[in-house]
Amino acid sequence: MLMASILYRQGAYRDLALERLNALFGPVAVQGPEFAFDQTTYYEAEMGANLRRILVGFAPLVPRESLVECKLATNALEQELADGSGRRRVNVDPGLLTVENLVLATGKNFGHRIYLGKGIYAELTLIYRQGGFSALPWTYPDYASRELQEVLLVMRQHLLAALRRSTAPDPAHGKCRPAADRTR
Repeated sequence: MLMASILYRQGAYRDLALERLNALFGPVAVQGPEFAFDQTTYYEAEMGANLRRILVGFAPLVPRESLVECKLATNALEQELADGSGRRRVNVDPGLLTVENLVLATGKNFGHRIYLGKGIYAELTLIYRQGGFSALPWTYPDYASRELQEVLLVMRQHLLAALRRSTAPDPAHGKCRPAADRTR
């Protein structure tokens, strides 16, 4: 299941990002509640204070190898919604939720990340075992939190139901193309 974390300060830009993501990736199957993004001040210089976050999981399943194209699409979306000086109004980080784990896409290299191509790296962020998610030494504190993991568990239930219905990814969404480019 393709999922995304959306960081924002203004709800209008969150809504615009959700609208664009729906066009890119298909309808949202799961949308978590709004959380305060207060575990770090990393994005405040660019985006301002009092940031919020939501997690969304998309209904169409995608092939795992589409993560690079999905991240490139969200990078383009961030730039589309940026202000006139290039400061982002939203930060959209996609990931793949599988039955076994959560893998996030990033443009930043680090020792525990695997290069996928086109400037994109994969980070194994959480592992699912014994009925829940387990954090790793590098897992971001918010992803290690019970609140975010509860949303991911709901997404995982939707994923399991979708896999029972069909094991084939939806080719109309697997390439992370805009809605106008779909052949469906």
